[in-house]
Amino acid sequence: MPYACINLNLLRDSSVLSFLSLAVVPMTPRFLVLLLPLLILSACSTREIDSSNDFPNNGRDKEAPKREQLYLGERLPPGFPYPDATFVNGIQQQIRYLDRIKPQNYDLDNIQVSRDDLRATAEEIRTWIDHPTYWPQLSAHQIAGMDQRGNVQITGYYVPIMSVRHQPDEIYKYPLYRKPNLPKGTPLPSREQIDFEGALDGQGLEIAYTSSLVDNFFLHVQGSGMVEFEDGERRLLSWGGVNGHAYRSIGKILIERDEIPRAEMSAQAIREWLAAHPEQMREVMSTNPSYLFFSEGLTQPVGAANVPLTPLYSVAVDPKVIPLGSILLGEVPKLNAQGELVGHEFRLLLAQDKGGAIKGPGHIDWYQGIGEEAHFHAGQLKHFGRVWLLLPRSTKQ
Repeated sequence: MPYACINLNLLRDSSVLSFLSLAVVPMTPRFLVLLLPLLILSACSTREIDSSNDFPNNGRDKEAPKREQLYLGERLPPGFPYPDATFVNGIQQQIRYLDRIKPQNYDLDNIQVSRDDLRATAEEIRTWIDHPTYWPQLSAHQIAGMDQRGNVQITGYYVPIMSVRHQPDEIYKYPLYRKPNLPKGTPLPSREQIDFEGALDGQGLEIAYTSSLVDNFFLHVQGSGMVEFEDGERRLLSWGGVNGHAYRSIGKILIERDEIPRAEMSAQAIREWLAAHPEQMREVMSTNPSYLFFSEGLTQPVGAANVPLTPLYSVAVDPKVIPLGSILLGEVPKLNAQGELVGHEFRLLLAQDKGGAIKGPGHIDWYQGIGEEAHFHAGQLKHFGRVWLLLPRSTKQ
């Protein structure tokens, strides 16, 4: 549908009306052919978010003022959300991470941030937790979001527990791989080449075997997971690198193909569609050529900051716009049992992870924990909220 972006509201715009008024007399077919692409381009340029995220009750504030800068400095909102006990360990891990990395500066468009700023923020929050009557000396910098109106899509991720085998059999025959040890710069095969053409067979890279390529696919998306072998042994598989191919969302592709309605899109909806269309599984899964490898040895799920993740507080971000080690204030979606948005709530968040699908200022991924309950909540999250980067009041803008 090449003209699907046409917006009749354009005809109320004075500049468009002026242009049209000059052409009332010579309204020939040739003129219409020349004019129509102009209207299409103008209309398409008004779309502020991807169509796959434009569903009813998505939590987006369409009336928020638009701005050009990445961050907008604001006061802290009243009634700062007091975290529970699990956050205390999370912020201690955050400080350990910041003490471990070398001093550095982050140029975030219109603000300059240093490692020491991030650590000072963590100390202010820790002081407030220990002394609740103390008010943190911090400023809040709202991120521009997906649409430059402050709307950030907040999705969820979790650590699944998967049944696996040490050796392949007729059912458990789909490998989870370590990353090949190749010279730097050597190209790695795509998802289709690995999963459907056996590009890594016989190299001794197999960690375990699962019963489902679809389960493997979603484990790649999650980035880590717990596996349980037939003898009861459990191991945590963590992020072990990627193949370097671009990440593409198969959820977005299925929406664009009118296979799943935007409002019904979820991880479970994708699973159900793939189960109902096994003859299309290879083609659809292969549209995302990115492939994730795993590493072993850890006992707790860790993120890209190499610290244990804290359920309901850790988030994955794009470090180019939100540095790892940052503390965020999030206005996150509140959903009912059916996955419908019923409101928002403020929550402190810890930037401790990153992901291939998390790009730019318009998306963060909120860690929900381990197991099926976390899976349920992570699968429902796809709505918009708002996010502020917390910094010392002295930070330069």
